[in-house]
Amino acid sequence: MSANVISASVRESMTNRDSCRGRVGTWVCCHFEEKAILCCLLTLTLAALAASAAISPNSKAEDGKWAFVPPRDDFSTNSMLDLRYLNESVAGESGYVTLSKDGNDFLLGNGKPARFWALNTSYDKANMDRHARFLAKRGVNMVRFHGNITPKENLMSIDLAERDKLWRAVASMKKQGIYVTFSPYWAGASRAKPAMGYLDDGGNKNWGLLFFDSKLQAAYKAWWKQVLTEPNPHTGIPLASDPALAILQLQNEDSLLFWTSQKIQGPAKKELRRQFAEFLTKKYGSLTKASEAWAGATVSRDQDSPDDFANNEAALFIVWEMTQRRGGVGHQKRLSDQLQFFAETMHGFNRMMSDYLRTELKCKALINAGNWRTADNVKLLDAERYSYSANEVMGVNRYYNGAHHGKHDGWAIINGDTFTDESVLLHPSKLPVTLKQPDGFPMIVPESSWVPPQGYQSEGPFMIAAYQSLNGIDAYYWFATREEDWRHPGSANGYLPSEGKWVCATPMLMGQWPAAALLYRAGHVRQGEPVVYEQRSLRDLWERKAPIIAEDAGFDPNRDRENFSRTSNIKTSISPLAYLVGPVFTKYGGDPAQSRTVNLNQFIDAAGKKVKSITGELELDYENGSCTLNSPKAQGVTGFLKKAGTFKFSDTTITSGNDYATVLVVSMDDKDLKASGSILVQVGTVARPTGWKTKPVEVDKKPGEEIVSYGKAPWQIIKGDVTVSVANTTVKAAHVLDANGMSGATIPLQDVDGTKQFRFPEDALYVVLK
Repeated sequence: MSANVISASVRESMTNRDSCRGRVGTWVCCHFEEKAILCCLLTLTLAALAASAAISPNSKAEDGKWAFVPPRDDFSTNSMLDLRYLNESVAGESGYVTLSKDGNDFLLGNGKPARFWALNTSYDKANMDRHARFLAKRGVNMVRFHGNITPKENLMSIDLAERDKLWRAVASMKKQGIYVTFSPYWAGASRAKPAMGYLDDGGNKNWGLLFFDSKLQAAYKAWWKQVLTEPNPHTGIPLASDPALAILQLQNEDSLLFWTSQKIQGPAKKELRRQFAEFLTKKYGSLTKASEAWAGATVSRDQDSPDDFANNEAALFIVWEMTQRRGGVGHQKRLSDQLQFFAETMHGFNRMMSDYLRTELKCKALINAGNWRTADNVKLLDAERYSYSANEVMGVNRYYNGAHHGKHDGWAIINGDTFTDESVLLHPSKLPVTLKQPDGFPMIVPESSWVPPQGYQSEGPFMIAAYQSLNGIDAYYWFATREEDWRHPGSANGYLPSEGKWVCATPMLMGQWPAAALLYRAGHVRQGEPVVYEQRSLRDLWERKAPIIAEDAGFDPNRDRENFSRTSNIKTSISPLAYLVGPVFTKYGGDPAQSRTVNLNQFIDAAGKKVKSITGELELDYENGSCTLNSPKAQGVTGFLKKAGTFKFSDTTITSGNDYATVLVVSMDDKDLKASGSILVQVGTVARPTGWKTKPVEVDKKPGEEIVSYGKAPWQIIKGDVTVSVANTTVKAAHVLDANGMSGATIPLQDVDGTKQFRFPEDALYVVLK
């Protein structure tokens, strides 16, 4: 590899979405010193070669662990674990994905309910068909293709190579019954520049611009037209006519209600001020009357230039002001008007794009307007979600991770990084599917994962499948994979010595999908009735009244009680743990006096730190860190199992000597476990790269770890210590499966007190009882 190639890679990486972005509200500027890169040329070249090398099947296991070296999947018909049958023969074979009558759920074209087990993939090689088959086998029926179609030179053109990637992805996924969600635009990675012919935002990297710049919007429409209306050479039809393209995301992670809007400057700021003045004139009749309504309140000079009513411009507060409670009545009234203007501006853009895609481009795919958070999710999130209501699908990107600090912590793990390893079972309000769902809209989580260096990952698929089912979240997309099949430990970008961070095709994530995807998609865990239904007037949104329950982990309803809606009939606080009891809904433009909630005290034991679901099938112990599932067709437990000893369920008993593990027992033939003739037992523990080493340190005033060695391939998995009993007289044999579902051996089933009991192999992920 030449120095020039390395340099080009560096430059490309600096514009790459996964290299240059932070997560969960944090941006990390990933700047590589090219000089330092060139000095380490030999090291980086070797690292790149090592990352692409095959994993030896004879890799040595570390003490107390087993090496994860799966054979290449040849998709044998003898596999005992292949979930391809859950998918349609061809995605869209019965028509487009649509909505239920109440708008809350997805339906297939034939009217059958659709639940999507999904992931983000940017894999782009000749064997895309094989990649799709690999995913379908593990329960996937939706992928998100997050591309970048923005132009390199001409504003009205697109990146044709990116379009071809999308075309090939849709064609391959379609053949395996996998639908596609397409996300074409993220301001942070856009290659479009003001010099191409739209408003200069003062170097703010296009943040917020798409919502109000008519010239950029015109180009954006042209981009969509080129993507959707020209025939896909791999299928013969344009994407606008292909029902395999299920969801269109208008844009990714941008909002006028986030911190990024504060830096809009120059001609773009002038145009936004003009549009605000236009909004005020329409609302009040004149700018003078608006000023009177504000009692003359003005924006301080350190936030914006003064009002210029003579030239039809009104000054704008920075979004930080919306997170505060200060100033007089006039000051607050002006803030309310600005919040309404921002929300309605975004809503108007979303409505305009819906009309364009539907009417002019004749595309029937469902539309998701956005997926982001705000500068203050207590005061502003409902206004943000209201702006999405111009379209059919609600969404939010939400990850689970602890602290991670280091030079490249936005995208890579290297020696010297510090982090906290914290199970979500001890922090239940951070579970990514604890979401307030707007009534009448499906809710999706387009990006999420248990992000490395988080080690407690096997709980992730269990918790997502269980609580996604309980709450009726319609699609959860794991982030992300670029590999054909498994992702083994290796460089985050192919040349920097490191370990990848935004990865999910690993043994404790993707390796735990089969049982989780099966129980979710087959409906083995019941959806609960709503436990909270909040109605919110639009006036309350604009006035930033506190909701009775929020998604913010730090929400304190007692602290915010004085800011509740004056007309709400609920005056007492609602615990954020309500999301673990059952679905939480909200209605925008409703009557706050009609809000309702069940008696949560019968499900939440605050003193004992336990939460039961309204269905009675789930119980979370966030004191000791465990969650149990007990339904007729799926039973199991995740968490710190050794301290509890034995878990007894309706038809199964699970005992584990592992400090931490996840065990799922799921019916594969849709019969109750006690009568099933085919049962999947799945076990996960903790996986780390070979040679992984840390030492204890304090991180953010909490116990944490410093990475001494980020390790290398292969994964080393802590051996399982699990015994399972099933009250079932039908099954006769226990088949130990490899990572591809191939049976390599059988183990004895013992008759113990009317049950079939066996000790789970210490070096396996799956056993099927037949």
